[in-house]
Amino acid sequence: MIQDLMAGLDEAQAAFRTEIRALLSQERVRESAARIAAYPPDTEAAHLDVRRWLGAEGLLAPAWPAQYGGRGLGAAEAALVTEELTRAGIPDDVQVLSIDIVGMMLLHEGTETQRKTHLPPLAAGEQIATVLFTEPECGSDLSALRTRAEPDGDGWRLYGSKVYNMKSRYGEFAVCAARTTASPVPMHGITLFLLPLRSPGVHVEPVPSLGNDTFNLVVIDGVRLTEADVVGQVDDGWRLMNELLQLERTGVDFHAKARRLLDLVLDRAAATGRLSDPAYAVPLAELDAKLHAAHALAWQQVARLDAGSPDPVRSAMAKWYASEQARPVLDAGLDLYGLDAALTAWDGHAPDGGLLEAGYRMGPSHRLASGTSEVMLYLIATNGLGLL
Repeated sequence: MIQDLMAGLDEAQAAFRTEIRALLSQERVRESAARIAAYPPDTEAAHLDVRRWLGAEGLLAPAWPAQYGGRGLGAAEAALVTEELTRAGIPDDVQVLSIDIVGMMLLHEGTETQRKTHLPPLAAGEQIATVLFTEPECGSDLSALRTRAEPDGDGWRLYGSKVYNMKSRYGEFAVCAARTTASPVPMHGITLFLLPLRSPGVHVEPVPSLGNDTFNLVVIDGVRLTEADVVGQVDDGWRLMNELLQLERTGVDFHAKARRLLDLVLDRAAATGRLSDPAYAVPLAELDAKLHAAHALAWQQVARLDAGSPDPVRSAMAKWYASEQARPVLDAGLDLYGLDAALTAWDGHAPDGGLLEAGYRMGPSHRLASGTSEVMLYLIATNGLGLL
């Protein structure tokens, strides 16, 4: 069980967390989490009843105004939803993509028409939104993207390919980055569009991955979009992408996943009497302390978002530190579980439902998602320390 580290919550925020935990502890949610954990290899979590149940109570997007399906609360409540979903065993990918990233971008940068059209169904858990930035020849360096928006009357036609995106097979629309203006400066001339994923001219196919969920390849062939589909201003996409990544890089979700795994390992160590053995107790105590530190760093970024003053360097620090804890936690679990750690949820005899084995397959993604660890260290070294 995720430890209660949130002594800094005020009374209303603590009550909000209690409300979320009460809903997520219901039998129908526990049964749903068990079904999700037992999904066969070709099935992944996307449109879930749990999200609709939360949405009906205004709990999916609590930081959004009531007219868009939220409660008009703050970043702390939004972060609590992400933490508690992970604690309950509900995958958080859709939450992070649809609510924490795309939804928040539309809330801050979208037009009123875009907000009225897209935010309520996202907040209700009825629709999924995704992000289309990465391309086959463009990974961490988004300034190298090649997807182009060619002028067509009063709009554009988009051409290009996006890869390694999540949930696009199930999404209704995506925030897609495309080049609208040729420029010798690669960061200039990029625009963000709202791309309907089920339009003629959009082809989505799965790309196998080590995790339970697949990546996707999205090929865009001549989809016509207009000014109404632009997020923010034309050619201002680079700034918006960097602001979006700050929303994604608090480290809250990375910490929550590592915390859940470590709690399983600690429970196993206690049940087998290993916590009385210094060979196990000392490294586990060190990992526990590091996750306390990761949690504190992540919630500092949540506080900055709440205050309207996100810090890209400190966000990079929080994301890097939290995501780097996954690997040593998994190694500790392998040491403790032994060969049982290799049993999958589909074997039928895996301890803890095969969560450790699934965690091992997902482990590399912690250091890659939301910006690689190397990119985070580069941001810290250059923008923070002025070393390069």
